[in-house]
Amino acid sequence: MIVETIIIVIYTIALLLIFMYALAQLNLLFNYLSSKRKDRQAETFDLSKPEEVPYVTIQLPVYNEMYVMDRLLDNIAKIEYPREKLEIQVLDDSTDETIESTRKHVESLASNGLDIKHITRTDRSGFKAGALKEGLKIAKGEFIAIFDADFLPEKNWLKRTIPYFKDKSVGVVQTRWSHINRNYSILTRIQAFALDAHFTLEQVGRNSKGHFINFNGTAGIWRKTCIIDAGNWEGDTLTEDLDLSYRAQLKNWKFKYLEDVETPAELPVVISAARSQQFRWNKGGAENFQKMLWRVLKSKNIPFKTKVHGLLHLLNSTMFLNILIVAILSIPMLYIKNQYEHLKPYFYVMSFFVLSTVIFFICYWIMYKRTYGSGIKSFISYIMMFFVFFSIAMGFSLHNTIAVLEGHFGKRSEFVRTPKFNISSLKDSWKNNKYINKKVSLHVIFEGVLMLYFGFGMYSAFIVGNQGGDFGLFPFHLMLFLGFGYVFIQSITSKV
Repeated sequence: MIVETIIIVIYTIALLLIFMYALAQLNLLFNYLSSKRKDRQAETFDLSKPEEVPYVTIQLPVYNEMYVMDRLLDNIAKIEYPREKLEIQVLDDSTDETIESTRKHVESLASNGLDIKHITRTDRSGFKAGALKEGLKIAKGEFIAIFDADFLPEKNWLKRTIPYFKDKSVGVVQTRWSHINRNYSILTRIQAFALDAHFTLEQVGRNSKGHFINFNGTAGIWRKTCIIDAGNWEGDTLTEDLDLSYRAQLKNWKFKYLEDVETPAELPVVISAARSQQFRWNKGGAENFQKMLWRVLKSKNIPFKTKVHGLLHLLNSTMFLNILIVAILSIPMLYIKNQYEHLKPYFYVMSFFVLSTVIFFICYWIMYKRTYGSGIKSFISYIMMFFVFFSIAMGFSLHNTIAVLEGHFGKRSEFVRTPKFNISSLKDSWKNNKYINKKVSLHVIFEGVLMLYFGFGMYSAFIVGNQGGDFGLFPFHLMLFLGFGYVFIQSITSKV
């Protein structure tokens, strides 16, 4: 009974942690809904008055972006802002032939009167953070707008964001991402689903109550003095944006999140690209938890509730570890439940934690109907999307758990960029993209094993006990089987 007890204890702790996270999401939902009932007026610059127009530097950190570089430069050149108050820095760390084609494109734009510079480095020390820091040394702007290579801001983007910096306590203005290829595939739809939840429920829910949010690495603007005051960019984590965001807010800088200002971007369309992005984000989150934990706890400037939300925010990615634990242990728990009659009351209590899924279902529905409407047809579509999203999210849990553990245990790794594709419609293909990783990771093999393992879990539902089986966990095991199966098969087939 010792092994069974250990399994029960670990399983219970993981369920409790997931439930705590669900309650935090529910609190953010209440914050989100209450923020919609407020009429918020902020002091803003009047950009019709030349004396109120601040100098802005746009930074474009890029690395081997063959497929999207021309699109990016042409789009940024159309930004509407007084030319005498705008400079553009192309921070190019490329190591392939794009460095030359980018140089020529920049020279062409400069010859038409645009203040644009092509800035290169001899090494990639600090990766993206290092490039941003290098550009900051010579940036003319009081404010620094940052766009990754796959983002396409609207012409009036600066006019809609810069005015909020009239409040001198505002250090960052962040906008909401939208997705130019949302409906390209199941993979892009579930990525959009997850990001939409972050950019509505989480960002608004935290920001509306003064809790810490994060600059999302792109599609936002920093006050230059805020960057310097917070200690400048540091490359010791894989999510330099989250790192600097927390250091700035610990210094009492305010962040302004604009849900109504969308910045279109391209989602990864092949699973290897999504995997590399997920790995970087989840490992970086764990690294920042280790880096910021004591700074947040010891801070005397922030209220207790903000500390709690801050720590849960930094632990977001660690939820994948708890999900994987619950998933793997759920099959032994099925057998324990049907072998030890005296444990039945415990399992009745454990069924309470189905409420975590209900909470997530409600929270994500509020987000989903904001984009698609609230009719019956939309709700049915949502139910299907929720099922697919949760299945595939659980299918990523092994991959993301490895990233999280590496982050918590301090294993260093290189910043691996997410390949861009310049894909916005079903006609476009990613097959010949030179940046796709063709190697099959050992992680993928284990994902295939887990697919079979949860297939066994479904089979077990028919054979356990002496009363015709136990189907309580069957839907959960079905979702895990489909999720790991999708990730495994897509990871194998995308290599060919």
